[in-house]
Amino acid sequence: MTEPRISPTSFEFSERDRYFMRRALQLAATAASHSEVPVGAVAVLDDEIIGEGFNCPIESSDPSCHAEIIAIRQACQHLNNYRLPDVRLYVSLEPCPMCAAAMVHARVKQVIYAAADYKTGACHSIMNFFEHPSHNHHVDAVGGLMAEEGGSILSNFFKQRRAEIKQQKSLK
Repeated sequence: MTEPRISPTSFEFSERDRYFMRRALQLAATAASHSEVPVGAVAVLDDEIIGEGFNCPIESSDPSCHAEIIAIRQACQHLNNYRLPDVRLYVSLEPCPMCAAAMVHARVKQVIYAAADYKTGACHSIMNFFEHPSHNHHVDAVGGLMAEEGGSILSNFFKQRRAEIKQQKSLK
């Protein structure tokens, strides 16, 4: 697996960062157990989880039910505010453009993600959404924390999904 590109600034992850990312990875595993693309997210303020979520667009019949959106919604409800200027999001996969836009609108301080997404990643992989000059808020994005674990969850999920599809086709 190719290493994700990380923020151009040097960044050292703390044990607390790893703790919150482990929770995001647990939530990703929960999404997989629901047959959803395994992505988990945790919103953190002052070392406290104030929102969390896992992908569930299929189960909810709602294409906006990405892990990050759910975590942002919970954090906003927890704070009774639609702005999250001191909140960090820990996400098992690099956010897509929709989730990146929600972070800008909510004024999230920072997103730390595990695995890069070379198909739809909006932080560094296919674009840097946060650096667009027209935005009035810029989210600090850092990738690569526990990238191998995050990538492994995704790889295993899609490997299993392909095997199931192959088996279904062979039964026809």
